[in-house]
Amino acid sequence: MLAAFQGVSPPGVEIVSRYVMMRIAQVVRLRVPDDRLREVNHAIETTAWGGYRTEFYPTYDYKAAAQKLRDEMNK
Repeated sequence: MLAAFQGVSPPGVEIVSRYVMMRIAQVVRLRVPDDRLREVNHAIETTAWGGYRTEFYPTYDYKAAAQKLRDEMNK
């Protein structure tokens, strides 16, 4: 999984953005299928930064669902 943060993502995982914050923190946004969320979280916590603390905040992309609803309402 560490390779994902160096520009190579595993199949089905897309790197959306990566920021280094004041040289003390990193924020990495990934697009992950919901059925792989647990696997990605575990890989990050166990391999990515070793002794450093990791925090994992899953959110959901509702853009496709909102567009579908908007299209149905406009029919």
